[in-house]
Amino acid sequence: MKTRFRKNGIFLGIFTALLLAIPGIALGAEPSVESNAVAIDTIWTLIAGFLVFFMQAGFAMVEAGFTRAKNAGNIIMKNLMDFSIGSLIYWLFGFAIMFGVDQAGLFGTTGFGMSDSFEHLGLSIPLPAFLLFQTVFAATAATIVSGAMAERTKFMSYIVYSFVISAVIYPVVGHWIWGGGWLMERGMIDFAGSTVVHSVGGWAALIGALLIGPRVGKYSKDGKSHAIPGHNITLGALGVFILWFGWFGFNPGSTLSGTNPDIGKIALNTNLAAAAGATMTMFFTWIKYKKPDVSLTLNGALAGLVAITAGCLAVDPIGAAIIGAFAGILIVLSVEFIDQFLKIDDPVGAISVHGVCGSFGTVLVGLFAVDGGLIYGGGTALLITQIIGVASVFAWTAVTSLILFGIIKATLGLRVSEEEEIRGLDIGEHGMEAYSGFEMKAPSVNI
Repeated sequence: MKTRFRKNGIFLGIFTALLLAIPGIALGAEPSVESNAVAIDTIWTLIAGFLVFFMQAGFAMVEAGFTRAKNAGNIIMKNLMDFSIGSLIYWLFGFAIMFGVDQAGLFGTTGFGMSDSFEHLGLSIPLPAFLLFQTVFAATAATIVSGAMAERTKFMSYIVYSFVISAVIYPVVGHWIWGGGWLMERGMIDFAGSTVVHSVGGWAALIGALLIGPRVGKYSKDGKSHAIPGHNITLGALGVFILWFGWFGFNPGSTLSGTNPDIGKIALNTNLAAAAGATMTMFFTWIKYKKPDVSLTLNGALAGLVAITAGCLAVDPIGAAIIGAFAGILIVLSVEFIDQFLKIDDPVGAISVHGVCGSFGTVLVGLFAVDGGLIYGGGTALLITQIIGVASVFAWTAVTSLILFGIIKATLGLRVSEEEEIRGLDIGEHGMEAYSGFEMKAPSVNI
């Protein structure tokens, strides 16, 4: 018996050695340091992309948990389809506009449908891997709007919006800052997309929520705001944890290199900012409202993550914690200002988290960047560039979104009927219930 095991072990060892040798024999050469680096970088970028894709589940859980049960199925459907439709249209059009050969620093005009090699990008990873990574970023920008316009938007109208932002609005901004455009030439720092991804989604959400109007029962005749609680804070919290986890792909993955030692620093800065954001929001709401607010604290973590995304490589850990802490305070003030003073109904706080904190974090890079930041003796040049970039992206996104939503409102219509809204979009738009068989208890407000 021992002899048989010994022989089997010898044969197994020979077989394993042959398997390992086959690639080298087939290629005619042993793997080089360069080929190993490309393989590692490709795998790292793909894994990071998969993590960012998983953030779609996080967004869906946050939005569903922070809104009412009668609309949960509609929210899941929107998150599913903005990724599905966005993936197709970004592959055919958006990627070329974002990374095609530059035209006057504004947008790309080559490579539609991946018809060109994109050699001008100088990629160290295969083009399909880069496209996939950029696709999940485009989907993130598109899905942000879903939460701000939740519980009263026509499904078809949302599909049209998602198509256009993935095809044009987001790619143009991406070209300006990442694809060789005028802001990239100017030296703007937005490493992983506080402005490119998050503020684009946030400002589009602002315009969409403004044009569609508040939910039934949100504001009284005298303008007083009434809280409409979400149906499942636990589900919302799960979504936040998924997003926090996915951000370890979002920010470190933007190096496109698993051999880059900076991925450790980026991951640390990302985590510190999120932790500081949640902690500061908890204490701030505790002081302001006499109780630590759960939903705002969850959004505080997201605010820190969004704010640090621009400068996660450029700042040190102290700067990351400070940026996150500031964002944790800003999110509370912004949510209150948008709700009570602007009278814009944003059920999940998407405008504040992504638009306000994304822009805020981008500007703070001009202060806290170790190389070029004002606090570190770099003068005001970078700070001015960051402000110009944030303002330009706001103007582009606000104007194009106003045109887009205006056209949709005048043609398809943005909003469901009041009867359908009261009954719930799951029934009205999809003919089903997310929680079939469960008795729905009506909230105290008149909805």
